Amino acid sequence: MLSVVAYGLAVVLSLFCVFIGARFLLVPRASAAGYGVPAKPDGDPAYLTIKGLRDLSYGLLGLALIAFTTADAVAWYMLIVALNPLGDTVVVLRHGGTKAVAFGIHFATAVVVLLDAVLLFAL
Repeated sequence: MLSVVAYGLAVVLSLFCVFIGARFLLVPRASAAGYGVPAKPDGDPAYLTIKGLRDLSYGLLGLALIAFTTADAVAWYMLIVALNPLGDTVVVLRHGGTKAVAFGIHFATAVVVLLDAVLLFAL
């Protein structure tokens, strides 16, 4: 049962990264607003594309690791990738975003990713 929960959560988190990445590539300004730091109208859209590619590639890498490696490898990946939502928390707080978004979305995501790492290490 623990295996189903740990791997199921890893798949959901990875698919969510794919979704976020694709959304940043397709509708970057709306995605930036949802991220917690709206894009400036005259800002450089390259940064939004970079964010989309980063999230998309992390999600695809997570799915590949789930499909082709061990639980320990996926756990290490989750442990390391948790740095992204932790960093996103700081970015939102430092650039005028709300504490609700910073902690309610980004920090909470980091906690869930870390919890999944713990579950995967327990397998």
